[in-house]
Amino acid sequence: MTQHVREKEPGTAPGASADADVPDRDVPPRRSEVREFIGLALAAGAGALFVLRPEFYAAGVHILATQAAALVH
Repeated sequence: MTQHVREKEPGTAPGASADADVPDRDVPPRRSEVREFIGLALAAGAGALFVLRPEFYAAGVHILATQAAALVH
């Protein structure tokens, strides 16, 4: 999963630009690890379902096409 750097780089001099506090550029703490995992799990499940049971994919396409046609009508 993706990781973000929250600390300044090692070897930077005190007072360097990486050490400056800019109030509008604060990076909020990352809280989306659970959402990222759920999204990956759903995508993997959909991919497995597409391979194992292609008739579900065909039924889903039929439902979407029917609803799109109903909107146009």
